[in-house]
Amino acid sequence: RKIKVEKAAELMCVFPSVVKAFEMEIIPAERIVAQIGDTLILTCNTTGCASPSFSWRTQMDSPLGGKVNNHRTYSTLTMNSVGIVNSHSYLCTVICERGKREKSVKVELYSFPSDPVIEISPSLVAGEPAPVICRIPDVYPSHHLEVLLKKDEHVLHEEYFFDDDSTNTETKIVTYTFHPMAEDAGKEITCVARLPIADMDFEPKERTSSQKLNVNFGPQNTVITASPGDSPMEGDSLNLTCVTQSNPPAQIVWSKYLAEESIQHLIKNNVLFIPRVHFNDSGRYICEVINLATNKTEEATVDILIQGAPVITKLTIEPSTTVQEGENVSIQCSAESNPPPKIILKKKSDSADIGTSSARSILLPSVMFQNGGDYECVAENKYGNSKSEITLNVKYGPKNTMITVFPAAVKEGETVTMKCTSSGNPAPVISWKKKKATGESEKISKNATITIQNLKSQDLGLYECEAYNHFGKEEKAVELYVQGLLEGPDQMIPLIIAFSSVAAVAVPAVAILIYVSRQAKINGSYSLVKALRLKV
Repeated sequence: RKIKVEKAAELMCVFPSVVKAFEMEIIPAERIVAQIGDTLILTCNTTGCASPSFSWRTQMDSPLGGKVNNHRTYSTLTMNSVGIVNSHSYLCTVICERGKREKSVKVELYSFPSDPVIEISPSLVAGEPAPVICRIPDVYPSHHLEVLLKKDEHVLHEEYFFDDDSTNTETKIVTYTFHPMAEDAGKEITCVARLPIADMDFEPKERTSSQKLNVNFGPQNTVITASPGDSPMEGDSLNLTCVTQSNPPAQIVWSKYLAEESIQHLIKNNVLFIPRVHFNDSGRYICEVINLATNKTEEATVDILIQGAPVITKLTIEPSTTVQEGENVSIQCSAESNPPPKIILKKKSDSADIGTSSARSILLPSVMFQNGGDYECVAENKYGNSKSEITLNVKYGPKNTMITVFPAAVKEGETVTMKCTSSGNPAPVISWKKKKATGESEKISKNATITIQNLKSQDLGLYECEAYNHFGKEEKAVELYVQGLLEGPDQMIPLIIAFSSVAAVAVPAVAILIYVSRQAKINGSYSLVKALRLKV
């Protein structure tokens, strides 16, 4: 062991120990940039000193604003939330048995902690003023702050804070009012905040925030398209589509103008579909669009004209199809079509038209039974024609009641036939009566024709025919009486004739009488039957 110690001593003599120089440093050195609110640690290191003594102070002997921790060869000053009070030059002093050393570091502060905050109404209205607010939180030093407001790439507003002398962090507010347009919907408003401090090295020096614009606008540029067109043929389908520009999407209500400026509401949809159009679908259609957000409405209209062959819409008889003779009667026919129809109204049994019109009544004042019958309405245009019929039934009392007697002159014992005819609607009921010697009338038949066989003297007298219905009655009479005597071989035979109240019957009867009487004087006797046969 002794040898080993001596050898070690010899080596120490050969290689003397190296003593390090007393030095110190501060990390970071000379200058540090820190953001307010961050944690900052300053470290003071020494070399060449076995037992250093450390101390910290500010240049202006202000409070340190941090916590010192000394270790064997280094010391730290920790500032957990650096603030304006820490904006100093910090001096670290190290004392050692070999001497004293000092070094300083300057702490420079800034604050740019977060992106701007944009405030814009979530529902802007096109054309109306809209304020945009951009808040830049906790800025320091604010006199370097630059703020730009952009709409997409277009700069709306710039603001600089050169004259700001704030000594602490502040939230800076930039307000700008613009008038959004419909085309701005979907574009972005961007707030760009910059803190360009040239001799301070930190990132980021620019912060941005954007917000998409929701611009309520419209309705505007409302149009209606008609498919297949605004003049479809009757029976075709029709699509009316209403298109508008609106945000939010507008409510759409379809309606149609009616007569007297009234409006018929149809559906709430952008498409109005009519599977089969008719002439009454012609008219003006209105598309009304309503934006509840902008409280605005807009209308578009389209005139639809249905084309096609005529359709008879009305064929009537007023006051009724069944009337009493003497009433005023109006026959009315109307039709619709495009182009307008030619309307012809006539009685089917007549060759001439009663009238030609587009839609008006044909008046038959004090209607007569001859006016009864079937009436036809014909409507025509270049696309075709349409026909319709209606019957006028004229009720009237018995007319033209007549009695015919065959033969007109007979001999006693022969047969005579009397027939009563009358016109009326409804058909009259005919009955026969015979006057008695007392003057009273006795009903003898309900048939239109009566036949008297084996004519006797008691059959002579006045016979009355009565024609009756609900609208009246009419009477005619005929008288059977002896006009003269015919000289027979053994006796005189009474000549009986019928004398009617109808002149047409009376005149021939008298003519026969004169003729027979002349022949009797000439011949002494004459056969009435033969004479009548000769005359007939």
